Amino acid sequence: MTDSSRIDLGLAGKHVFVAGVGSGIGSACVRTFAAAGASVSCFDIDPVAATEAATSIGEHGRAFTGDARRVDDIRGALDAATADLGALDVAVDVIGETRWGRTIELDDETWDESFDLVLRHFFNLARVAGRELSDQRRGSIIAIASVSGLRSAPLHGAYGAAKAGLMSLVRTLAMELGANGVRVNAVAPGAVLTPRVEAMMSADRRAASAANIPLGRLATPDDIANAVVFLASDLAAYITGQTLVVDGGATAQFPLSLRA
Repeated sequence: MTDSSRIDLGLAGKHVFVAGVGSGIGSACVRTFAAAGASVSCFDIDPVAATEAATSIGEHGRAFTGDARRVDDIRGALDAATADLGALDVAVDVIGETRWGRTIELDDETWDESFDLVLRHFFNLARVAGRELSDQRRGSIIAIASVSGLRSAPLHGAYGAAKAGLMSLVRTLAMELGANGVRVNAVAPGAVLTPRVEAMMSADRRAASAANIPLGRLATPDDIANAVVFLASDLAAYITGQTLVVDGGATAQFPLSLRA
């Protein structure tokens, strides 16, 4: 293949805002967007995480700190980011955390906190970034969902409901913003071997989990980041309102089937 026939992702020189860069997936997104030629605004509630993520990509990274559950924090960071790196092209929300527990035993505070940690920050980012991108009549917004919003699992009541709500919001935003040239999509990972998961999960448990996945392994943060960058790229120019499942085939199989 000659140089002139290489595929162009269309991300060189673009400004990408990533919220939640302290996670394994978030930091992988920062690196992958930078490798595609984008400049990246790295937003996190932890100033050290934001600075480390921005530093990891050199002159093309900027660090911003705030609480994404507060819309003014998002608005202030985006205003500062665009003043520094130029008009926004892509907004990515990687933030996500929850509190596990049997659904009938959850108290109001735990339920509300789960929705704050999973859904409210995307609502804030989408309405701030969505206005800016709509004014420019172009751009992309991407959320990190979860297979927990597509399938059920014990102790996932609040988390699964919030992730299902997130995917519903993605579809609604895609319908509302499409006429303005703005695409809105989500990536739904299965089990991802982030540093946090690796620290919590024994080698035996990781092996048992991998045995239930058709591709035979847990995802890496880079697997998820690659899907995010694809949805942000020109290759996905006619894709909106979709949730791309990246789980090694785990949700494709009938749960009671016997593996060959």
